[in-house]
Parts: sequence; C-alpha cells; structure tokens
Amino acid sequence: MTNPVRIGVQLKPQHADYAQIRDAVRRAEDTGVDIVFNWDHFFPLNGDPDGKHFECWTMLGAWAEQTSRVQIGALVTCNSYRNPDLLADMARTVDHISGGRLILGIGAGWFERDYDEFGYEFGTAGSRIAALAEALPRIKARWAAANPQPTRQIPILIGGGGERKTLRVVAEHADVWHSFGDLETLRRKSAILDQHGVDVGRDASQIERSFAARTPPSDVADHLVDAGVTLVTLDADGPDYDMSLVKQWVAWRDARS
Repeated sequence: MTNPVRIGVQLKPQHADYAQIRDAVRRAEDTGVDIVFNWDHFFPLNGDPDGKHFECWTMLGAWAEQTSRVQIGALVTCNSYRNPDLLADMARTVDHISGGRLILGIGAGWFERDYDEFGYEFGTAGSRIAALAEALPRIKARWAAANPQPTRQIPILIGGGGERKTLRVVAEHADVWHSFGDLETLRRKSAILDQHGVDVGRDASQIERSFAARTPPSDVADHLVDAGVTLVTLDADGPDYDMSLVKQWVAWRDARS
C-alpha cells in the first residue's frame, strides 16, 4: 500500500474581491483538496503592491463556517502580529467553529512592510525566531488552560528553513514542517531536521514534510514522495484562482490510492 499524500492549496488573499475568494474556497473543496490555506500579510506580495488584500484570521473564521470537509489554516501566521495567548485563543475558537479542522501554521515573519506600516518592531531574523520559540509553549499552555479546550490537539505547522535555529524550533514543536525550494535543498534540510530531533530527544521522522510545488505531478511527484513528502501544496492567485494545476495533483493523489 502506498503512503497517503495530501494536497493543499494556498489561496492568496490578494487582488480579488472577497466574493471571488469565497468562490475559490468553494471550488477548492469541490475539487477534492485536503487543506485550504491563506497567508498572514497585510499587503500583496506580488503584483500591484497596493492592490486589494484581506486579513488572515478574520477570513479563517469565515472559511470555518463556509466549508465542511477540508482542513483550513494559514501558510503561515506571522508570530509577531499577535500576542501568543491571543493567537492561541483565536485558533481555539476557529478550531471549534470548524468542528476540529484548523491547522495552526506559524512562522517567525519576514515581510518588513507589514511591520513598518502596522507598527510592529521588525527586529532581526534572530530576534524573530527567538520570539517564535518563546511563543509556542505559551500557545500550548493557553490551549491547556482554555474552557472549552480545543476539540483535539491542534496540529502545528511551522514554515521556514533556517538550519541552525528554525529547524530546531520545528523539531521541538511542530507536527508539520513546510519547505520550499528544490529537491536537493529539501533532502538536505530534512536530514538536518532529523538531527535536531535527536538533539532534542524527539523522533523527527514523525514530523510531516510539506512542500510547495509549482509544476505538474509528472515532473516532481515521485521525487517528492521518495524524499518523504506527504503534503504537497499548490497556490492560486486572485482574482481568477485558477485550479487547473490543483486538479492535476488531486487526480494524481487519487490514482495512487
């Protein structure tokens, strides 16, 4: 039996009216994806830098009500933008609204314009990663103290590839590690993650490997599976949210089962 592979799609919340985003969520769920992600920024990352854009967690609450089957989450939430206890309570609430379908995707943050225009301290890459490492135990503690508690242990996805610090945080706290780039980089950093797991006393092979794909499955799917990837994420941009590549990957996933 082949190992199951899940398919996610990141719907970039930019350059579209919300009605178009809502329709894209519907089409993604109807297409058969396993997870629908957005992202946590305040301005577009490509195209017109001052184009239309919407906030991450308000949107996830709406998606929790709109959808019935797919998991939902941010790819990824910026740890800098919210007090960790507040973020934990937001995630717990969306988890309940969705009936237990939230993934908490989180990262240290990097987009300086977000920080500057919304009044957050940008700091350094090192300070932002340190803040993420400090936030994750607070998030877990807030979940444990909440009433009601989350519907289940909310999966934590951490995005990033810093070999010395970020991957150690992944080894300590994540259920899913999201990577991007090329296959050689994926394999090398996956091995580094395994070593961090040894260092912190955790079997890092149990951390799911997620990868951002940009090409059809015929190009890379077998290589990704060989590298241990079990979550493949595509993206779709507004205003059209073309699902043609997503459909190819869903068909590939279904053909394997």
